[in-house]
This record gives sequence, structure tokens and C-alpha cells, in this order.
Amino acid sequence: MSEVIDTNPQIELIHLQRRFGPVMAVDDVCFSVSRGNVFGFIGPNGAGKTTSMRILATLDLPTSGDAFVDGFSVTQDPDRVRTRLGFMPDYFDTQPNILVEEYLDFFARSYGLMGAERQRAVRYVMSFTKLDGLREKTIDSLSKGMKQRLCLGRAMVHDPPVMIMDEPAAGLDPRARIQLREMIGQLAADGKSILVSSHILTELAEMCDTVAIIEQGKLLAVGTVEEIHRARQTQRSVRVRVLENTEGLCNWLEARGDAHNVQRDGPHVTLLHDGDQETEADLLRDVVTAGFRVVAFGSHAESLEDVFMRVTEGLVQ
Repeated sequence: MSEVIDTNPQIELIHLQRRFGPVMAVDDVCFSVSRGNVFGFIGPNGAGKTTSMRILATLDLPTSGDAFVDGFSVTQDPDRVRTRLGFMPDYFDTQPNILVEEYLDFFARSYGLMGAERQRAVRYVMSFTKLDGLREKTIDSLSKGMKQRLCLGRAMVHDPPVMIMDEPAAGLDPRARIQLREMIGQLAADGKSILVSSHILTELAEMCDTVAIIEQGKLLAVGTVEEIHRARQTQRSVRVRVLENTEGLCNWLEARGDAHNVQRDGPHVTLLHDGDQETEADLLRDVVTAGFRVVAFGSHAESLEDVFMRVTEGLVQ
């Protein structure tokens, strides 16, 4: 099991377990998120993501272990945790005949904001989420994207240092996803720690500092995409283009002990190469020294989707 250690994390899960009858939904999960970081939580349906998030949001209790938000235990100090955390679930009810501004004002009151402070908080949230022009609209008349913004506004109205977001981009069109990603980036720049789950892995790759991959309740990997890639891959996918004698290059590569699955693809040759970028550079040097006229040489950089597919097995509970 991998673990991210931070000297002063704002989110911390310590040997967290949650059992539902015979099913261990969350199994000894440990990780932490530091101030101003966006942490991506990745896994198939039923992997334990939402259960972990619900425990962080004090909506469920762990079977064992503990979780901390801004230094406070979700089991020992749940009231203090709630004041320091904003939770954006994957779905929220849309009450009829409630205006956008009224909705945000209600939650500001619920968090104990009073008078001018509450008014400033509501105005700021509507400005940040760009809901100013919809203040007199009823919630049930909003589009999916505007409802997601409202849900984000509800979660941040009390200015918490920690934000938990469960599938915030689900069902959004491309423009709405880009705008949501920009808002998440701004929240992180303002010093908030953000834990976000999503099935849209390209979105997470673009906005997350660190990711955790979970399957069947167990944490499989934690780190940047590059760190997970280096820890788990011993071969790199290389693509070479030469001016002539492609067949000769294939034969030359096959005679080496560090090149595998050599294939000809028109003017290109593809292969799997043992080692890292340094040994890859050595390979390029050797190809040129051997007399092949190289016009293109590059390796395939793994995407977050590639890493996810390699680390997980598609198991469900």
C-alpha cells in the first residue's frame, strides 16, 4: 500500500476501514492532502471512493481507523470538521420555488453566518460561480451546469479550508467542465485543499497535483501520474522513423536484448524498450551510430487512463 506523508496535511486518512456486513468497502486506506493541492480519487464504481468521502464529510462512521480534516478527527470532533469542510455530493435535491439567492442564504445561515458577513459571503459565492444573473431564478429551472455551480456555491459559502467533491463534472458539457476545472484551480490557488473523484480521467490529469487509485476498497497507488508510472513500468513504448532501411533497423533492434515486440509500421518502427529515459537516450545514440538516418524518435507518455488501466484489474465487490 502506498502512502503520501505530509507534515501538516489538511486532509488525512489513517488506516481507514469501513465494513458493510461481509463487504470491506474501505480497507486500510491511508493518504494525506496538503494545503493548496488538488487530489484526484480514482476507482471503478464500488471501489470505496464515495464511502471514504462520506466518512470525511461526517455522514458515515468508519469501522476502524480515523480521518482528519484541518487537524480535527471526524469521529471525535465532527462538529468542528463540518465548519472546516465543504462537501459537494454527486447529486443534490432541487427544491421547487426556491430562488438561487435564497438557497445560498439558507446555507450561509445554517453555518452560523449573520448580518453583513452572511450577505458578503452570498454575494462572493454568486460572483465566484457566476450565478449573479440567476439570483432570481428558481433552482429547478437551472441547467445541469448551473446546478453544479450552485452545489459548489453551497459547499463553499462558509469559506472552508477543505473541499470534497464527488463526481463534480458528471453530466456536464465540455464548456461547463472547463469552467468547473478553472474554478477548482482558483480554489486551490486560494489555499484550499481539494479531494475530487471523477470518471473523466483526462479532467483529473489536467487539474490534480496527486492522484490515488483505489479498487475493491484497497489503495493501489498514490502519487503523481509520472511517479506511479515510474514505480510500475519497466518498459517504455518507443517509436522511430528513419529515411530508409526500416527492415534493417527492425533486424538490428531484434538482435538487442533490451528491445521487445519490434514492429514495422510504414516508415516507422515501434518497440518496447527496457529502462528509463536515460537508457532510451542511449538507444537513440546507438541507432545513429549504427548508421541509421533517424528523422524522428520519441516515446509514448502514459496518460492517466493508461496508468489506471494498468494498475486496476476491473474488480468489483
